[in-house]
Amino acid sequence: MIEATELMADMLKARTDVGTSLVFADDVQVKMVEAIKALGEARTAMVGVHNELTEAKLRLGIRTSLGGAENKPNFMRKADKTTMREVG
Repeated sequence: MIEATELMADMLKARTDVGTSLVFADDVQVKMVEAIKALGEARTAMVGVHNELTEAKLRLGIRTSLGGAENKPNFMRKADKTTMREVG
């Protein structure tokens, strides 16, 4: 949506820079506004889907867990015992 609105702004600025009338390429601007509206509606629909899936997940008792590698690197593993070492 950001890129689409930036394109719209660039189109309007280019029209001003060239010095054309306000009605020049008006049909293109209308189509661009419709496209931005459609992107907003699609985003809203996706947020709705996400929320419904979250509710379904909770009703089913599914809990989210952090994914990741099964075999963690040594520095990420919990130490079995702590050892003291002399420093200095």
